[in-house]
Amino acid sequence: MSAAMPAPMPAQYEGAIVGYPVSRGGRAPLVLAALVLGAGARLRSGTVLYDGSVIGSALQTGHGVVVREESVIGDDVCIWSNSVVDYGCRIGNRVKIHCNCYIAQYSEIGDDAFLAPGVTTANDLYPGDERSAAAMGGPKIERAAQIGANVTILPYVRIGAGSLIGAGSVVTRDIPAGVVAFGNPAVVRRRVDELPRIEDRLVAEDSVSGFRLRPPE
Repeated sequence: MSAAMPAPMPAQYEGAIVGYPVSRGGRAPLVLAALVLGAGARLRSGTVLYDGSVIGSALQTGHGVVVREESVIGDDVCIWSNSVVDYGCRIGNRVKIHCNCYIAQYSEIGDDAFLAPGVTTANDLYPGDERSAAAMGGPKIERAAQIGANVTILPYVRIGAGSLIGAGSVVTRDIPAGVVAFGNPAVVRRRVDELPRIEDRLVAEDSVSGFRLRPPE
C-alpha cells in the first residue's frame, strides 16, 4: 500500500463524509484513530468513510457507498453505488466491488478480485447465538477470484485464487483455486482453463450489446 496522509476535511468531497465518527454497541463509545485516506481518491455523493480505517491511494466510489471502521483497503480499489464494506474487513489492491454488494465484518478479499452486482458475504454461523457472535468471521476470497452476480458466500468459506463463481450461487464450502463453481450449494464443475472460448459462445448481431448467446446445436 502506498504512503497515505490523514484524510482531508469532508468539504473537499461534495456530498461525501470523510471521517465519520464511530459509534456502535456497548456502554462506552468506541474511540478510534482518524481515517487515513491515500492520495487521488474520487468519492461520489453519498459516500461515507468512517474513522478508524486505512485506505490506500486512488480509491473510487459510486454513490451511496459506506466503508465502516477498522478496515484496511489497498490501492486502486473501486466500490460502486450502494455497496457497504462493514467493519474489520481486509481488501487488497485493484479490487473491484460492483453495485449493491454487502461485505460482512471480517471478510477478506485478495488483490485483483472482482465482485459482480449483488454479491453478499455472511459472517455469523448462527445469527442470534452469543457463541456464534464470539466466533464471527467472514469468507476469504483469494487473489483474482471472480464472483458472479447475486452470489451469497457463507462464513469462513475460502474461495481459491483465480476461481470463477457462477451467478446466483450460494457458496457453503471451500472452493479450490482455478475452478468454475456454481449452484446452490455451489459445486465445482470444471477448471477455468477448460471454459469454452468466448467466440464459440457468442454470435454477433445488430443490437445494443452487439452479441447474443449462440443457440444450442
